[in-house]
Amino acid sequence: MVARRTKEEALATRHRLLDAAELLFQAQGVSQTTLQQIAQQAGATRGAIYWHFKDKADLFNAMMERVILPLEATPRAAAAPGVDDPLAEIEEGMIHALTLMTTDPQVRRVFDVATHKVEYTHDMASVQQRHLDARNACVTDFEKALRLAARRGRIKLPVPGHVAAQGLHALISGLIQNWLLDPEAFDLVPTGRRTFRVYLAGLGFARPQPAAPVAAEAEAAAA
Repeated sequence: MVARRTKEEALATRHRLLDAAELLFQAQGVSQTTLQQIAQQAGATRGAIYWHFKDKADLFNAMMERVILPLEATPRAAAAPGVDDPLAEIEEGMIHALTLMTTDPQVRRVFDVATHKVEYTHDMASVQQRHLDARNACVTDFEKALRLAARRGRIKLPVPGHVAAQGLHALISGLIQNWLLDPEAFDLVPTGRRTFRVYLAGLGFARPQPAAPVAAEAEAAAA
């Protein structure tokens, strides 16, 4: 019982440290946040941080691993050989990810930190490598999915597959990053769906556009 309680207390301390890091990283940036500040915010000691994490980069990566960020899970599923419609798989996963961004504060906070609040200094090299690995894996899977969809639809892509995949990744990640800068500027989920389908149309894939809301159409007409 004592050992189990001790393990549970250690796990609770770890979560408090990660919660504190999320809040401080978002508020003041990763480079401007010290481990001592994180410990104080969590009501723990600096020694507790080193018990759980090697350094700030290790703590940052642990914070990232607590959530599944947009563009991490979707491409792998879409690129699987047995998928009936790779493009529909990408779209469904993308919409799920964008919805999480708008409804889950933790996902939004961690993505904001990962894209806007971290500097890739020497001591954060492992964080930069994690980001690069995730991006490269995503682009590779997008390329597989796009090539598979093109073969099944007997479509010749107008650009090389890796270029189309890079563009798709930039489209989705750029939408999210710009929405984070000003969430009131546009509605992320429907905008993401429409721009995704427009991008596919430019590659030669015919997919119907979702109907625009009546209010939005009236507003556009008035403008």
